[in-house]
Amino acid sequence: MNGRPAVVKQAMNSDTALMLTSELLKQGFLLALPLLAGILIVGLLVSIVQAVTQIQDTSIAFVPKLLCFVLMLTALAPWMLRRLMAFGVAMFSQLPT
Repeated sequence: MNGRPAVVKQAMNSDTALMLTSELLKQGFLLALPLLAGILIVGLLVSIVQAVTQIQDTSIAFVPKLLCFVLMLTALAPWMLRRLMAFGVAMFSQLPT
């Protein structure tokens, strides 16, 4: 009676649950991909340097990957948070009340 049409939401069925789960997995993949790709590239470069210099120390491989992860996470955090918030709002708007 406020001039707006009533929104009628249907109960969740298996198709809706499957679609939400699929979107959740896609979002998780998209959020993790840049971090994992950066760590992969840094790890590959460190491995090449280790093979060339014949220095086989595990901390030499670990520290650059950790620094890469922290720097990339710091740089990508606003983008990741915006995607997560948009996904959360969309997901909760599709749930039946």
